[in-house]
Amino acid sequence: MNGPIPPVAVDATRPADEDPAIFREGLKVGIPTLFGIGAWGLVVGIAMIKTGLTIPQALAMTLLVFAGSAQLASLPLIVANAPIWVIFATALVVNLRFVIFSAILAPHFAHLPWKKRFALGYVSGDMSVALFLQRFPNEAPAVGKLSYLKGLLYPNWAAWQVGSIAGIFLGAVVPPEWGLGFAGTLAIICIMVPLTVNKAAACGVLVASATAVLAYDLPYKLGLLAAVLLGMVTAMVVEETLEKIQART
Repeated sequence: MNGPIPPVAVDATRPADEDPAIFREGLKVGIPTLFGIGAWGLVVGIAMIKTGLTIPQALAMTLLVFAGSAQLASLPLIVANAPIWVIFATALVVNLRFVIFSAILAPHFAHLPWKKRFALGYVSGDMSVALFLQRFPNEAPAVGKLSYLKGLLYPNWAAWQVGSIAGIFLGAVVPPEWGLGFAGTLAIICIMVPLTVNKAAACGVLVASATAVLAYDLPYKLGLLAAVLLGMVTAMVVEETLEKIQART
């Protein structure tokens, strides 16, 4: 029997998530970062090819992994035929910051279905999360939060993929003697230096660097994993110690 369709229950206390104007606002804010993201993707794409991955393998990696630092960290392990658990452990450690990002974003979007949150997590990037938190620093419901985040995330993902895929095909035709495989290392250094903005980060970098050199001869490139772990622990311990000292003064 046909009849009127009952109205869908709406939480009147929660502002609308979607707002085209706020999507455009997020897009406008994120545009200046897209060129750097694309260039970074280009470097990683070239590095994947120059370290021996085939074009299909590199394409699958950039589309599935979508994490430049983890991709670069895993490449020498793949070349060295390291055990799969070492490769995954290294990528996990390098990408632990995304666990923190997810924890920060979770209260903002806990009301969304898990599939949508999963998709947003996949396309999230460092710069996009930082820009979102500048616009919405607290967890209180606000109009257009989801639109603003999408305006940051989707173009960021697209810029990365365009740059990375271009690098993959460029790397396949550039002669090996050009030495572009080292470009990934240079890119990481360029990104790392501006991020070393405090004593804790500087101490972490120094410990990680020393560990990487001293543990260079460990099998399966385990020195890289040890360097990342010790560097992170050092930075956290130093930061906590400095905060305690500051609290006492």
